[in-house]
Amino acid sequence: MGAMNPTPSSWDLTRIVLGVAAIGGLVLLSFWILRPFLPPLVWATMIVVATWPALQHVEARLWGKRSLSVAVMTLVMLMIIVAPVAVGVTTIVEQSDTIVAWSKAIPHLSIPAPPDWVRTLPLVGERTSQEWQRVASSRPEELAARVTPYLSGIAVWMLGKIGGLGTFFVQLLLTLVISGILYFNGETVAGAVLAFARRLAGEAGERAAILSGQAIRAVALGIVVTALIQSIIGGIGLAVTGVPHVVLLTAAMFLLGVAQIGAAPVLIGAVIWLYWKDETLWGTVLVVWSLITTSLDNFVRPLLIRKGANLPLLLIFAGVLGGLLAFGIIGLFIGPVVLAVTYTLLQAWVAGHEPEAGTGSDVAP
Repeated sequence: MGAMNPTPSSWDLTRIVLGVAAIGGLVLLSFWILRPFLPPLVWATMIVVATWPALQHVEARLWGKRSLSVAVMTLVMLMIIVAPVAVGVTTIVEQSDTIVAWSKAIPHLSIPAPPDWVRTLPLVGERTSQEWQRVASSRPEELAARVTPYLSGIAVWMLGKIGGLGTFFVQLLLTLVISGILYFNGETVAGAVLAFARRLAGEAGERAAILSGQAIRAVALGIVVTALIQSIIGGIGLAVTGVPHVVLLTAAMFLLGVAQIGAAPVLIGAVIWLYWKDETLWGTVLVVWSLITTSLDNFVRPLLIRKGANLPLLLIFAGVLGGLLAFGIIGLFIGPVVLAVTYTLLQAWVAGHEPEAGTGSDVAP
């Protein structure tokens, strides 16, 4: 009678349980310690993965010097990210006296009667004209009493945001530093990620890691290019209809497009300004132009993302929208990546085999 295989003793089972608990506790403790660095780390990873081809192109032009290419990419990030924020904060500080004077003038504010063209607007003209007339006929004291609660809420919100500016700039600085480190060691980090994914789930894990990199780049391409197209078309509409400060408004539309707010706030403000100036014809033209401009992201962005990553269009749309609602701006990248990895692993499991892995260069860094 052959020897029976030994069964694990209770001590072996206890040791395994304690080992897993110890490892899990260390992982959780590490995340807790690194928690302040997680947001800039996530942002830096998204930026570096999305712009890695640009780094390689710059490096090829700079005689293969990685240090020079990293310096150039960091400088570009400073110009794109830090400079607009600094200009915005400086402008608010410089205009603080004007804002204070405007707030003091609210008790004496009077609203003019609505123009005749407001009543002729389809669907909402009559109601808008009546409400406008009711507000215009109010005494300044009544108008100030109505507006003051909203201004108080806006003031509290602005104070909260101003109080968080220091933290925001620290996070921004950490993002730039981590991005520079990842640029320098991109191939090493990519190899470690692929090795971990391969150890975790074999070839399917490696394929999921590569697809994650492709999804990040595709989303970045879709967001930036769509924002650029919308801002250019919207800027043309502003220039044609005679709206002033076209360059500044076009830049604002681009930034709002990248932030996924869209060009609508700027275009709506321009339409209101044109109607206020009795430019009814140009205001109507800009309304039509604005509808065309704001609708572009409904099909341009998904198509660009679909071109960059071989994933179903519905999955991409759900990842972008769901990620935005769940995690904010960073969810634009996290959502498609999570759904892409889940889709790939489920597809391999249903098929009963592991998908073919791509090359390591597809995921670098």
